Amino acid sequence: MKPSSETSSRFFDKFLSRIESVPGSDRFILRVAFFTVIAMGIWLTLSVNNYYSEVIATSGGSINEGIIGTPRFVNPVLAITRADHDVASLVYSGLLRINTEGNLSNDLAESINVSEDGLTYNIVLRQDITFHDGESLTAADVIYTIRLIQDPDLKSPLRGNWTDIMIEEVGEFELNIVLEEAYAPFIENFTIGIMPAHAWSTLPIEQLPFSQLNTEPIGTGPFSVADAGRDTAGLIKHYSLVAYRENTVNPKIDKIELDFFQNEELLLVALSEKEIDATAYVSSSHIEEVLTRKYQLLEEPLPRSFGIFFNQNRDPALRDSSVREALTVAINRDALIENTLFGHGVPISAPTVILQPELELEEGIDIIATSTPAEQAISILEDAGWIQNDLNLWENEIEDETVILSITLRTSNAPLFESLVDSIAEQWREVGVEVITEQFEQTGLVQSVIRPRDFEALLFGLDMSRSYDLYPFWHSSQQDDPGLNIAQYTNVTVDELLETARTEQDETIRRQSLNEAGMIISEEKPAIFLFQPTLTYLVSDDITVQEMNNIGRPSDRFSNIAEWHTESDSLWPFFRNDDM
Repeated sequence: MKPSSETSSRFFDKFLSRIESVPGSDRFILRVAFFTVIAMGIWLTLSVNNYYSEVIATSGGSINEGIIGTPRFVNPVLAITRADHDVASLVYSGLLRINTEGNLSNDLAESINVSEDGLTYNIVLRQDITFHDGESLTAADVIYTIRLIQDPDLKSPLRGNWTDIMIEEVGEFELNIVLEEAYAPFIENFTIGIMPAHAWSTLPIEQLPFSQLNTEPIGTGPFSVADAGRDTAGLIKHYSLVAYRENTVNPKIDKIELDFFQNEELLLVALSEKEIDATAYVSSSHIEEVLTRKYQLLEEPLPRSFGIFFNQNRDPALRDSSVREALTVAINRDALIENTLFGHGVPISAPTVILQPELELEEGIDIIATSTPAEQAISILEDAGWIQNDLNLWENEIEDETVILSITLRTSNAPLFESLVDSIAEQWREVGVEVITEQFEQTGLVQSVIRPRDFEALLFGLDMSRSYDLYPFWHSSQQDDPGLNIAQYTNVTVDELLETARTEQDETIRRQSLNEAGMIISEEKPAIFLFQPTLTYLVSDDITVQEMNNIGRPSDRFSNIAEWHTESDSLWPFFRNDDM
């Protein structure tokens, strides 16, 4: 029997011969018809393929990431710098991770159950997890990591998060973590990377910071260290990381190259020459020029809130709510973000971006929508009885005393704050407010201004966690040093709401309590909320990156690194292999 391909070829030749045997005019028509049918068949095949096929991420490829700094403690317990955290987040993994929706999901943990009183966290580990050296992960490793953090001699920067926490080993793959008081945001601590007890436990505590394991780490993360390049001084200049596919996570990318630069200038040169594919270290002022080189920009707000905090005990004018309102309205947040962050920030009118009120304008204020912020502020002051004197300064009678609206605004002398304070002062002066600005070194600002609450108005930034716990910053119990309620704000209803948000395990109720507290704080204006900065991550157009939502710090951009890819294929669904 002849092969089918040979039979088809003979049929095709015979069919063409038949066309060629007809008269000239008919032959032309048949030729056109024949090739039209062929073209339509090809087009139909491609159309059906495009309609039914899916683009599937496949394994392969590499990414070259640029980082400013030198990693010294690639160790979750001791990591301090951004470079430390970046590498640690790729090499280590925690009980939980941040998923693409911005929620916590299981990673090393198979399950985490919280007791009804919110005090006990029962953790069951996956039994199929190994460290990069092949050793199995057990509860002993989790307990070892937590006790390292708690050890006062090690001075871990995370120690404050684990004070007065008890750990109980239940079994080889099960443990309990017990709190003295219920604290719902505590679960955020479970993203900390777990260290291998078998590699570290033989070292005395005083030798841990000097161990080679700090720069040649062993974790359970999606990537393991294949090579560590050092300079002549022995400092890390390059890491080659390879996908670790022995655990449940199966990274699509085969390899990640990490290059470390001394400064931004060298990093920008590497970007211009396309030596690196991605970086989160380009300052706002240089982002636009880099974007012209086929990089995509990913942005996500960071949980840091910048604002102007009022001390109403130091200035009687600030006790007038209309003054605080006018000062708030006079601020053009978009202009501040554009001038100081080159547009890379999110304006806020509440304690955080996730607690934004629906309306920007305050209810009950009759202001023409086309008026400028300065005109709106002037209208508010006039309606409240403030008048401008011969020196064009606002004054009013408060408690039988003539008070001049004059603000001394104190802040840091860091470049960002220098730019901000000048812009704010200019906007307030446009309203007719006398403004004096004073800047301090960071240590002096904390010791001489913030701790004794020695200011009328303070331009400052608050670092919050992913949980956006407002208690440390706005609960009345925290209004005196060492508390962080620097505006010395007091409201009984807000206190109750913040206490509920701390202890409530139901996320919906917790978020509702935070929203209500945020609305009240916004209405009473103990501070002017300005903006939250964003993480700006530049990535080559050739790389498909998963969404970043509700991240806590820049290194969280790698939370879903296993799902990133540079390679893809087009397949029909029934050919799909999800293990690719």
